[in-house]
Amino acid sequence: QVQLVESGGGLVQAGGSLRLPCAASGRTFSWYAMGWFRQAPGKEREFVSAIGWRSGGNTAYADSVKGRFTISRDNAKNTVYLQMNSLKPEDTAVYYCAAARGMVAATTDDEYDYWGQGTQVTVSS
Repeated sequence: QVQLVESGGGLVQAGGSLRLPCAASGRTFSWYAMGWFRQAPGKEREFVSAIGWRSGGNTAYADSVKGRFTISRDNAKNTVYLQMNSLKPEDTAVYYCAAARGMVAATTDDEYDYWGQGTQVTVSS
């Protein structure tokens, strides 16, 4: 089992920044690829970003966040981060952290085995 706890969400104005940490506990964190997904009200959950099992490993981004968001991980701290810059109102959603058995960044939610409870991000215009 892997337990995931997201934090760092909140209310921010358009153009602002937030950093979302996701702390993992349980099985060896470095064995898992990690990802971020989000779900806006009335919409399906969508992929945001993912990173392979190595710190500095392969990464993937949704087109909608490419160039604005950066994913990173610190295996010594069992934490994955999502740095979000130039935020837009359409980034408003609950953001979920997830862990997938495997080495490479996974981009579909059915590849993930463990999920956090989510953290709310609200971007005002």
